[in-house]
Amino acid sequence: MSGHSKWANIKNRKGAQDKKRSMIFTRASKDILTAIRLGSGLKAAIDKAREVNMPKENIERLIARFEERKANLVSMILEGYGPFGVPIIIEAETDNKNRILSEIKLIFRDYEGTLGESNSVMFQFKRVGEVEFEEINEEKQLELIDLGAQDFDGNMALVEVEKLNDFVKKSEEIGLKVVRSEIVYRAISPTLLKSEEELNKMMDFIEELEANDDVLGVFAGFDYN
Repeated sequence: MSGHSKWANIKNRKGAQDKKRSMIFTRASKDILTAIRLGSGLKAAIDKAREVNMPKENIERLIARFEERKANLVSMILEGYGPFGVPIIIEAETDNKNRILSEIKLIFRDYEGTLGESNSVMFQFKRVGEVEFEEINEEKQLELIDLGAQDFDGNMALVEVEKLNDFVKKSEEIGLKVVRSEIVYRAISPTLLKSEEELNKMMDFIEELEANDDVLGVFAGFDYN
């Protein structure tokens, strides 16, 4: 959706699905793989996986499988429209383009969406750095603006992509606790969903996309009040 912090809150409202053991393990697995790709944060990702009781054997198997595949992995950006005309961007890394295209197309079809061509929806998003803090007050916001923050969304600051790492480092130096930092696609004018039913269908669609092993991130341009 338009921002991950609010997206996380919406997912929590759904409740039951996020508590499924398989979904929790899927999220932990993706965090570990992301840390390996970035070359940092692996220990923290493994610690979080252990906190949700992910077996040691699962973690070791996940890392070993990545090592086996990494030489053949290629990055992909997929775009399209999901249910209710919501624009979607998917970041993926795969060793089999035909397989993932087939799998993603099937998910879009099942939810009455359409996978599009390159740049078919990209113009509706902007790529920014998101930094979520445990807590920030107005005084700290002023300090963060001096450090490069362009905008705020609750306890989250938005920064230019190329300044993200430096911003995180300087934020921690002034005593702020960073909960999450990542580069995302944020919708410029999100599509407003009209009902709880539409929201639930959209979240089911996103969760199914995220469950694919080759999908790194899903960015959906919607909002819901």
